Amino acid sequence: MQRGAKVKGGRRQGVQGFRRFFRAAQQDANVKGGRCEGGKCEGSRRKSANTKPPSTFNLITFNLQPLILLILFLLLAAPLHAAPSRQSTVQDLTIGLSTQGRPITALRIGDGPMKLVIVGNTHGAPEANTYTLAAMLADHFRANPHEVPSAVRLYIIPTINPDGLALGTRFNARGIDLNRNMNTNLDVCPENDWRTRVFGAYGIISDTGGPYPDSEVESRVLRSFLLDAWGAMFLHSAAGNVFPAFCEHAPSIELAQTYATGAGYRYTRFWDAYTITGGMHDWAASLGIAAIVPELVTGDEPEFDENLAGIRAVLAAAEELLPAPEDRRENEVVVPALLWRYWKMHGGNDLFGAPLAPAVVEGGITRQVFERAVLELHPDQADTPYLVQVAPLGRTWTPPGGAAPTDDCAPPGCRRFAETPHAIRGSFAAFWERNGGLQTFGFPISDEFAAAGERRRMRQVFERAVFTQNDDGSIALEPLGWAFLVRERSLAPTAAHQVR
Repeated sequence: MQRGAKVKGGRRQGVQGFRRFFRAAQQDANVKGGRCEGGKCEGSRRKSANTKPPSTFNLITFNLQPLILLILFLLLAAPLHAAPSRQSTVQDLTIGLSTQGRPITALRIGDGPMKLVIVGNTHGAPEANTYTLAAMLADHFRANPHEVPSAVRLYIIPTINPDGLALGTRFNARGIDLNRNMNTNLDVCPENDWRTRVFGAYGIISDTGGPYPDSEVESRVLRSFLLDAWGAMFLHSAAGNVFPAFCEHAPSIELAQTYATGAGYRYTRFWDAYTITGGMHDWAASLGIAAIVPELVTGDEPEFDENLAGIRAVLAAAEELLPAPEDRRENEVVVPALLWRYWKMHGGNDLFGAPLAPAVVEGGITRQVFERAVLELHPDQADTPYLVQVAPLGRTWTPPGGAAPTDDCAPPGCRRFAETPHAIRGSFAAFWERNGGLQTFGFPISDEFAAAGERRRMRQVFERAVFTQNDDGSIALEPLGWAFLVRERSLAPTAAHQVR
C-alpha cells in the first residue's frame, strides 16, 4: 500500500472516531441536563419537591462539556495526523552531451547514499519503447517521490543514445553499438572481453564495437556517472526476460531475480542467444556495481505496470540488494572505493602506476598518490564528470623555451583549443584521446619538445600529466606522483635533513 493511502485511511478513521466520541459526549450531557427524548429518560425529567432547579454554573458546565471533550480529542489526535511527510530531492540534471551535441539528461529522486540508476534507450530508435518506459517512470517518481526509500538516491536516464533515437538507428552517430563499447576486460571472464567485431541484433556480426574500449562520448558519460553507483538497470527490448552480469557477480544475480519476480518476467542467468562483448552491465559489475538487463517482452509497448512493479520490488529490498562501493588493496596499499574505481576504469597500473601511500583527507578532499599521478575525490562534484580528478601536477613543470606554440597545425593529425595556444598532434594526440582526453589530462600547456639528455625523446606537458615518447614509439606518463611524494616528504616538519 502506498504511503498516501495510509495517511488517507488514518485520517478517515480519526474523523469517524471523533464523530462517535462527540455523539456519546452529547448524549451524556443531554441525560445529565434532562433533555432526553421519549420515555427513556422520563424519570430524570420528574422533579421531587426537594429537587432544586439547576444552577447557572451547572448549566454552563453541562453545555461546555462537549466542547471541552472536543478540544481534548483534537489535542490528542493532532500528533497522529500533523506529522510532516518526508521531503525528497527531485532534480533534473544534464549529465553530458552526445556525439552530435544532444543533451543526455537524468532525473534524480531522493537523498540517500545508495545510488541506483535506470538507463533507458541504449539502442536508439529500434528500442524506443525503453525510452517511453523510462520517461513514464520519471514522470511517476517525480509525482510520487515518497516511493523512493530514504536510503536510496534514484536516477532515471531516459536515453543514453539521443542521437540514435533521433537518427532512427540502433547505433550512435558514429555507427557504434554503445552496448558493445564498454571496457569489459576488467573482470576475470575472457568470454565477454571488448572487441571491435561483435554480435549485434539477431546475432548479426559487424565491426561496431568501436576502435577501442570506451571510445564513444556516450560511453564516457555513462562511465563517469556510474562511478559512485551501487546498482544499475539497463532497459532493453524485446526478449521478455531479466538477466544479470555475466561473470558470476552475486549482487547482480540477486538484483535480477528480485526484478524478474516483481515484474513477472522470466529470469535467465545470462543472455544465451549469442555472446555479448563490451556490455554496459558486465562493465558495471566488474567495478562492484549490481547490474542487470530487463528485456521488455514487446518491441513497441512500454510495459509500464510490469516494470514499475519490478522497480518497486527492488526499492523495497534495496538495503539487502545494493552493495556499497568497497575499498580495495593494491600493492599492499588500501585504495578508497571511488578512487579505486576511477583508477581501475582508466587503466590502473598501466596508466597511473601503483599506489605509493595511503590516502589522506584534507579540506574535505580525499587524495592518494600513485606512481604517475595523484588522484583526488571531490564530494562536492557528485553527479558530474569531476567527482574524481587527476591533480594538476603538470602545472608544476616549467617547459623549456623550445616548447612554445607553433603554427603548423593541420587537422586531422593536429588539434588546437580555444583555451590555449598549444596543440596536440600525432601519437601524443592519439594517446591523449584514448585515455580520457580533456577530462583526464586537461589542456596542453606546451607543444612537443625534445627532452634534455643523452636520448632526445619527445615530451609534452599537460595540466595534469607529462607525456613522454619512448624509443619504441609508445607513450607513457612521467612519474609525477613520485615527484610529488618526494617533495611532500622533504618539506614535512619531521623530515630528516643532512648537513654536508
